[in-house]
Amino acid sequence: MPYVNIRVAGTLTKTQKEKISQGVTDVIAKEANKPPEAILIFIDEVAHENIAKSGKLMTPPK
Repeated sequence: MPYVNIRVAGTLTKTQKEKISQGVTDVIAKEANKPPEAILIFIDEVAHENIAKSGKLMTPPK
């Protein structure tokens, strides 16, 4: 059973999560020859302040 973990800085709308989940499922089902119902996708929304790049905490986009 394939599973995919997607981490994003900030939040996504429900619609964005649905579209991303469908697209990722379609690619894995096609390329790995796996049934869509066997593919699990986890989307983690992480606050910008919990992510650092080049030693500096990220700030939300304005």
